Amino acid sequence: RTLVEDLGGTFHHVIGDNVPDALLEFARGCNATQIVLGVSRRRSWQSVFRPGVSATVARESGPDLDVHIVTHDEAAKGRGLPVARGARLGRHRLIWGWLTGVVGPVLLTVLLNQVVPDLGLANDMLLFLTFTVAAALLGGLLPALASAAFGSLLLNFFYTPPLHEFTVSDPKNIVAIAIFVGVAVSVASVVDLAARRTHQAARLRAESEILSFLAGSVLRGENSLDALLERLRETFAMQSVVLLERTSEVDPWTTAAAVGTGPVGRPEDADVDLPIGDTMALALTGRVLPAEDRRVLGAFAAQAAVVLDRQRLVDEAGRARELAEANRIRTALLAAVSHDLRTPLAGIKASVTSLRSADVEWSEEDRADLLEGIEDGADRLSALIGNLLDMSRLNTGTVVPLIRETDLDEVVPMALGGVPEDSVELDIPETLPMVAVDRGLLERAVANIVENAVKYSPGGRPVNVSASALRDRVELRVVDRGPGVPDEAKERIFEPFQRHGDAPRGAGVGLGLAVARGFTEAMGGSLAAEDTPGGGLTMVLTLPMTRGSVRATPELPSSAVT
Repeated sequence: RTLVEDLGGTFHHVIGDNVPDALLEFARGCNATQIVLGVSRRRSWQSVFRPGVSATVARESGPDLDVHIVTHDEAAKGRGLPVARGARLGRHRLIWGWLTGVVGPVLLTVLLNQVVPDLGLANDMLLFLTFTVAAALLGGLLPALASAAFGSLLLNFFYTPPLHEFTVSDPKNIVAIAIFVGVAVSVASVVDLAARRTHQAARLRAESEILSFLAGSVLRGENSLDALLERLRETFAMQSVVLLERTSEVDPWTTAAAVGTGPVGRPEDADVDLPIGDTMALALTGRVLPAEDRRVLGAFAAQAAVVLDRQRLVDEAGRARELAEANRIRTALLAAVSHDLRTPLAGIKASVTSLRSADVEWSEEDRADLLEGIEDGADRLSALIGNLLDMSRLNTGTVVPLIRETDLDEVVPMALGGVPEDSVELDIPETLPMVAVDRGLLERAVANIVENAVKYSPGGRPVNVSASALRDRVELRVVDRGPGVPDEAKERIFEPFQRHGDAPRGAGVGLGLAVARGFTEAMGGSLAAEDTPGGGLTMVLTLPMTRGSVRATPELPSSAVT
């Protein structure tokens, strides 16, 4: 099972009284087109009386299924061949049992009368008992009882005085015939009981494996209700399985989950329905299940109810987390408005008031400083509001990237307009492959990353921005020599309104990296933080490469060559 699941397949356990029929029903139920079986270990002479599973499946598969039979080392060696392992006595065995129990005594009577007429009553009884035992071994109780009754009549008519009459003159012969019937019935009862016990053991084993699977799914925390109902449908070879529910006994049924073709909307319309409490029911169509299958069906029904409740609890927990996150963002937004946004506004207001004041005569240098302060405050305010708007777009899912082929050496330089010229060293090769991104989102993401790196970099240590191609992606690295971030905080710095440690003045409300990661993931890329060798932090922005993109050196026009 582990190997199959590791390879991307699914492992199924099918319940059925007849192995070939169960395999074919399961294959047709899941729309399979091919079946692969091993060659039977049945010997050639055994196949005359009853073909193996592979031969039976191949014969009854029909035109819609291709059966592949694979040989192996144990083929035709006859080992491990109980005639009907794990099932009741099959149809072929019943037919052979009736033929042996009814036709066999007739042929034996003809043989004894023609070849050895004076063999003796005791020997005649032993020969008739042999056919009765054979009938019991092949067909069970009823063929053996018929053989015992029919054999006792033949013994009475042909071999006990007076001959050719259904009377017995010697009391000893009556006792012999009674013992014959008793032994035949006893052997038939033992064989039939053994077959029933074998069938029960096989069913219990199958049920235990299914119950073990259900228990394991609970421990593994599997929450897929459709997968559970599909497993139920395949296990019992049904057409459809529906989990119905209603709020009260007078309300109509609604479908909580359904798999298969032609699901019903009410339990009374199904071939099999199983109530689950007062408000839920499991409805199956395809065939009527025997009573012995109800136990496993009940386990599936209970598990389906548990999975449905778990799914709803998970959904409620997710909505609660969303509400909590929204409340946290609103609280942080209020804090940002009360501090980070008011700070540049206060600076702008103070500078404007000073310039308009008639009481002070400002020099040209002072006026330039005040105007510069107004411009810086407006830039900070614009950046803060832009990040807030971008985060709101990410939270509401309204970011729809326009993906197209883009050169990094065209976008990255445009993203550096908000930082001093000598604060960044740029290394973007012209031969770098093109990337599939949204130019506007990429420019905003790179700008936020670079601005954050410049804020934390010490004076005189420029931020390095470089790019390289790795397999099917392009990595853009923004390297600073700042204080760095510990490993446990590397993911937290990408959360909204998070600023690690002692943020420098003007660091903003902590949305730059959150917006950058949101935009990057919206374009199919990723953004992660790594330690810079020697100290500092490196932001690694990974972008998908355009399929088949290779940058080549542009050729000169033909006129220039001539």
